Amino acid sequence: MIMDCCSQIVSQKGDTIPILYEDNHLLVVNKAAGILVQEDATGDQDILTLAKQYIKKKYKKPGNVYLGLVHRLDRPVSGVIVLARTSKAARRLSEQIRERKVGKHYIGLVEGRLPAKGMWIDNIRRKGKHAWIDPAGKKAVLEFSVGKIFQKKITQVNIDLKTGRHHQIRLQFSHRGYPLLGDYRYGSKIRVPGGNIALHAKALTIEHPTRACAMTFFCEPQPWWRCFSD
Repeated sequence: MIMDCCSQIVSQKGDTIPILYEDNHLLVVNKAAGILVQEDATGDQDILTLAKQYIKKKYKKPGNVYLGLVHRLDRPVSGVIVLARTSKAARRLSEQIRERKVGKHYIGLVEGRLPAKGMWIDNIRRKGKHAWIDPAGKKAVLEFSVGKIFQKKITQVNIDLKTGRHHQIRLQFSHRGYPLLGDYRYGSKIRVPGGNIALHAKALTIEHPTRACAMTFFCEPQPWWRCFSD
């Protein structure tokens, strides 16, 4: 188990990104909801660019800095992001993801009251930025259990993601009538701060790319989640 929130990346705007772990092969950060993982057409700040600037400055590296992006989170989603500092680490982590050896644990707040626990298997089809449940799509699997039930029929759920399809958690919960809070795209009627979504990648387990030991990184959701716990 690894936790180290003493260091942080500071953007030019003064925003901070906590660093959960760092060594010669990995940089693990806690992504806030609303920030991009990778640069897009908006030109808004993104985790990958800021992390490269941090590495370049801290270690006084000349020229371009290598950081491999091996997985992503949607912009309105928060949580653990692992970046590879070497091409070897990127290759080995990508292989773990392809072989489904990475443990991905999320928490979410959804509308409605779910069964105590369950496994959902669907097929998800994607075209560009759009995705939907479709028998012709790729297999999508997750397991969930109920954490707490709050007023106004809001449920906190623990989610173990077995596959990594586009918008998978958002789609599978919405498809059954339990949209994630703030997810207007998939039917939510409840707003959350910043126009984000109440979905958080709380823990990620990988095998270290060179030490061959299991490592789990944790981070808690942002304080605004407490607004829905009364």
